Amino acid sequence: MKVFVGMSGGVDSSLTAALLVEQGYDVTGVYMKNWTQDLPGMKCPWAEDLADAKRVAVQLGIDLKVFDFEADYKQKVVDYMIDEYKLGRTPNPDIMCNQEVKFKLFLELSLENGADMIATGHYAKTENGKLIIAEDANKDQTYFLYRVDSKALEKTLFPLGGYKKPEVREMAKSRGLYTATKKDSVGICFVGKVGIKDFLGQYVSKQPGNIIDKQTGKIIGAHEGAIFYTIGQRHGLDVGGGLPYYVVGKSMEKNEVYVTTQLNTKELWLQTINLTSAHWIGEKPSEGEYLIRVRHRAPLVKAGMTFDGDNIVLKLDDAQRAVAGGQSVVIYKDNICYGGGIVV
Repeated sequence: MKVFVGMSGGVDSSLTAALLVEQGYDVTGVYMKNWTQDLPGMKCPWAEDLADAKRVAVQLGIDLKVFDFEADYKQKVVDYMIDEYKLGRTPNPDIMCNQEVKFKLFLELSLENGADMIATGHYAKTENGKLIIAEDANKDQTYFLYRVDSKALEKTLFPLGGYKKPEVREMAKSRGLYTATKKDSVGICFVGKVGIKDFLGQYVSKQPGNIIDKQTGKIIGAHEGAIFYTIGQRHGLDVGGGLPYYVVGKSMEKNEVYVTTQLNTKELWLQTINLTSAHWIGEKPSEGEYLIRVRHRAPLVKAGMTFDGDNIVLKLDDAQRAVAGGQSVVIYKDNICYGGGIVV
């Protein structure tokens, strides 16, 4: 069976390729060239990552192809992210990348090039088109995969789903893989260590405005643009003295950011969450009790799910903090990821 493995130049995808070779698959590595643009003070690591992927492919004795998705990626992931921030929302580009690029464009082009299946280094499990939580609950990436179709999952292998991250490191070291000790990438998925404020600053001009205390209505500071702030944010406010302030709201029209020192304020905690743009892996589930996750690595919490037309209404047992419009909430039961939606 021919498998095309998405190789990013990191340890997870490197071991994924190695395990599949050992299991007897006919493996071809693929580096997805999604983003090559340098930013001020930060060189895009794509060339280094590609070189690392090539080194591992040589070690494993497999071919490495390069699929150039840069134009599609800019349109479907980067532009989407920028547009969402301009609307005052908090999008997740990793989720859109999985939906539009890795499990759509990469899958389609791999099949066109003779692959029977694709594989990635995601920490997740799949069985009969279902998406299942990984063995390593701390690394589980089903949150980022909830918008992938079941038909795509039927053509996908996740070899790392049954391992914990420390095991993966040790297995890579024991095989002498070049990337065994390479650090995991952090920050925005496509620009490495650059923060979201620095990245958006390349596309959006600064618009100074007021930071307003929600309790008193007083102006207590200034900001460089409401677009750069998200609900629950504490750092980067530059409001001195006393208790720390948290962002509880903003107005894109007035270019104002609203803050409070009161962690228990109702604006910071949601007991009911409304979701739009619902996506289900397979058939739409019935209403009832489920577990939900409001962000990657957030704990699973109980919620009652009902439907309001095409929208999802979640009534939570325990209120969740700092849930911002544009974020994804993902829905689970019995370790199976059913899908989810985007916070209104």
